[in-house]
Amino acid sequence: MVPIKLTSKTTLDLIPIALFDFDSSIYKPGHFPTDDTKWESGKRWQTMLFKGKKLGLIFINKGVVEDPKIKLEIYSEEPLAKDFLDSLIKEIRWRFNLDLNLSEFYKEVKDDELLDPIVKKFRGLRPMHPGSFYEYLIISIVLQNTTVRRSVYMMQTLFEKYGDQVQFGNQLFWCFWEPEVLARANEQNLRDLKMGYRAKSLIRVSQSFSKGELDEQKLRSINQEEQEKILLSLYGIGPASVGYIMFDVFHHWDFLKNISPWEQKIYTHIFFNKDHEKELVEVPLMLEYFKKWGKWKGLAVNYVWEDIWWKRKNQSIPWLEKEIRL
Repeated sequence: MVPIKLTSKTTLDLIPIALFDFDSSIYKPGHFPTDDTKWESGKRWQTMLFKGKKLGLIFINKGVVEDPKIKLEIYSEEPLAKDFLDSLIKEIRWRFNLDLNLSEFYKEVKDDELLDPIVKKFRGLRPMHPGSFYEYLIISIVLQNTTVRRSVYMMQTLFEKYGDQVQFGNQLFWCFWEPEVLARANEQNLRDLKMGYRAKSLIRVSQSFSKGELDEQKLRSINQEEQEKILLSLYGIGPASVGYIMFDVFHHWDFLKNISPWEQKIYTHIFFNKDHEKELVEVPLMLEYFKKWGKWKGLAVNYVWEDIWWKRKNQSIPWLEKEIRL
């Protein structure tokens, strides 16, 4: 495959609402690795398929937590029109939560024994998902009921079969496909690529987008209850995936109704300081415990979650490595 060269470059500045910590907001060490993105301290590369155009994005930190500023380089095949750029920036600000004001959350948890030291360490950390709703669903499907290693394999296989390789900033990355591509894929071909039972889910979800049955912008405009109902109706998408989507894609910081078995093991350690192999804390007890953070409970749990993954990046955590199996 000959890479698509993205040679047209647009540079502009993004100003997030303070407080904003670049590295912990722009990179998530708990996300499984994929070849459509790269990070080093102070800089992030990623591809983006937006309104039919394949883009390369480079985010460069030019500020500090109290006075944040991001230099954004946008690479494309041809110069981009102003209205396209305006809609792109609006979308980036949404996906990366650049307009999220954390002051009320910090006020609520300032006396919390567990959260306060984590907040001080990660002042300005934002949740984020860099991709579209469709892309999040694809990732959710390949993560189901398997090891991280196998999820990485499946995602890379899909990129190589259905995606496009692009070149920008002297580097090569993979870029997502349009939903129509997988919507017309052959189920047996996907099974031959070792997608297993997920083959049908990948096709059905893609068809929902290609037929116009799912529209991310419209979903953002309806209430939480209606969003949840629609998500639960999707083929191959269960309650755990719905919980991730409600938080990461639709930004409901209070949404926390399900905990997967894998998370249950990790939560037993990081919230209750117990060894899950000896004393696994039950999910109902966890959900009751998280209620103390009220409308911020999803965000509070996310801060503790991010803390353990950043710790893993800098040191070995044997019990966690056993659960990742990367």
